[in-house]
Amino acid sequence: MQIEVGGKKDKYRAFYTACFKTLNGSCGIRGLRLRNWLLFTFMVLLWGSNWSIMKIGLRYIEPVAFVLQRYIVSAVVLLPFSLILRNRIPRDKRTLAKLAILCLIFVSVIVAQEVGLSQESSGVGAVLTYTQPLFVFLLAVPLLSEKVTKTKLLGVIIGFTGVFVLFINEIGSLTVNSAFILLFGAFLWGLAAVYYKKFLNHVDPLITHFSQLSVGIIPLLMLASTGSSYGFPNDAVYVEALFVSSVGALAVGNVIWFFLLREEEATVVTGSTLIIPAVALFFGWRLLGENFSLYSLLGSGLTLIGVYLLNIRRKSYQPSANQSKQTQPIQP
Repeated sequence: MQIEVGGKKDKYRAFYTACFKTLNGSCGIRGLRLRNWLLFTFMVLLWGSNWSIMKIGLRYIEPVAFVLQRYIVSAVVLLPFSLILRNRIPRDKRTLAKLAILCLIFVSVIVAQEVGLSQESSGVGAVLTYTQPLFVFLLAVPLLSEKVTKTKLLGVIIGFTGVFVLFINEIGSLTVNSAFILLFGAFLWGLAAVYYKKFLNHVDPLITHFSQLSVGIIPLLMLASTGSSYGFPNDAVYVEALFVSSVGALAVGNVIWFFLLREEEATVVTGSTLIIPAVALFFGWRLLGENFSLYSLLGSGLTLIGVYLLNIRRKSYQPSANQSKQTQPIQP
């Protein structure tokens, strides 16, 4: 149908302009800019679906061996890009030492996720892992000097209420040991996010993640060699799960994660990931036949409200003096 010239055309133009401005963060939504929202949405899809894909992969191999093979595939995928960006690799010893520490934290996070997930459903694994924003919230305020507003605090509370509602639906299948391992992994992930934001914010996200993968392979090789099954399963389903999980979630997803952490407030980025358990529950229902009930819908809705509140803009964002200093390269 032809749009009339004149008044109606101007109204349509004004409407689409207003929609774009709303997405771009200039009409009240501070949070993430349009480009970063698109990247964040892509990351959410990669990470949300990855819990079901990892669960499929863990049917064929032990958790540590699965992590090792994911690391190797991801490192191979990122190697060409790292060579192109090799001039961005830090040379000073202090930064390299901090990168090494981040590598150890990150490999512990991934191992904890896989070990915990091997004993739980993909939904439970995602819900417990994404208590991570709470730890970031508690750490970022004193360590990164990020401001706590009433709206942001309300967003965290509502978001975690949504996660709790999602958790109620899965509590019957919970085991204490695996729950503790997943929660410990969530704490380490929160610690890694704050550590990167504070000490390594000046390092290129791709270089940071490639360093984590290449260095992390060493302790993983030692851990995997102690297991009873660390070979490569000769099964097409496993190969597909390994490839998708490695290239999508671990390689691409984590590069986007570090990029967003560098560009945005840590509490906003990590708080927004509260939506991932809802996405994981949906994929668990579709791919694995796991339960998806009224609790899932209610919890998902509350989580979305929490994410929205976390991204409400009070004023045009101005980083504090401490944050401005943190984004500068750390001198050796």
